[in-house]
Amino acid sequence: MPHAKELDPTKSPIAFFGYELRRYRQEAGLTQGKLAKRTGFALGTISMAETGRRRPTDDFVRRCDKALGVEGALIRIKEMMDNVAAQLPAWFRPWAEIEQAAESLRTWEPLLVPGLLQTADYARALFMGEPRGSAEKAEMDVAARLERQRILEREEPPLLWVVIDEGVLGRCIGDNRVMAAQLDHLLEAARLSHITIQVLPFEAGSTVGLLGSFVVAQVRGAANTVYMESAGQGQVTDRPGDVADITIKYEAIRAEALPQRASLELIREMRGRWIGS
Repeated sequence: MPHAKELDPTKSPIAFFGYELRRYRQEAGLTQGKLAKRTGFALGTISMAETGRRRPTDDFVRRCDKALGVEGALIRIKEMMDNVAAQLPAWFRPWAEIEQAAESLRTWEPLLVPGLLQTADYARALFMGEPRGSAEKAEMDVAARLERQRILEREEPPLLWVVIDEGVLGRCIGDNRVMAAQLDHLLEAARLSHITIQVLPFEAGSTVGLLGSFVVAQVRGAANTVYMESAGQGQVTDRPGDVADITIKYEAIRAEALPQRASLELIREMRGRWIGS
């Protein structure tokens, strides 16, 4: 079992819950085994909840809150977790939890800047462009997207490898100001040691991956998982055959992409066009 100091409560809402559960348990002078007996849950369930490896159920939270006598503190944390999750589409929530736990993310995006690297204005323009979109709903979606991005600001963030099509840089989302700021953000992000950004140029002539974006997530102690998106809907799978197929596609695309230095030069060039146009 990991030592308490290894827990990072800023990693995700689930990690924050696990951190607080362990803290309250230790303050009560209970071992995981004793808490398991008091709540009627298995020792392994307590352990996985404390280390952020399992999302706690309402029943689990209520029993732990009562057993530890914390007067609703754990229930309030669970409500916060549910509120954050509710801002994400139901089909995306399983992936959001995988993304939070990932040690590395390899992303291909043929149409848009990946969500983890979008500015608030860029994301807002996307959400406002949805059919029946409203300003209130768009702001909630933007907040959820920015919350996802916090994984890149952690003390130990995941490694993020991004390959985008050159067309992403020239597709106007919002207006010229929004695009210039978005490309500035990509340039800033690429300065971080855990983020690599490459551009697949038009000259590459590659047709691999043009049918949709995807991400390959690597989580310690678990099989690699893939998220594939098409027409605004996503699919999550850890089936070995699907993961192997997507991984090969990613490497084929990356092999045709410009090196990062040349990619950033192209991004700077396109930024100048948005400023000057």
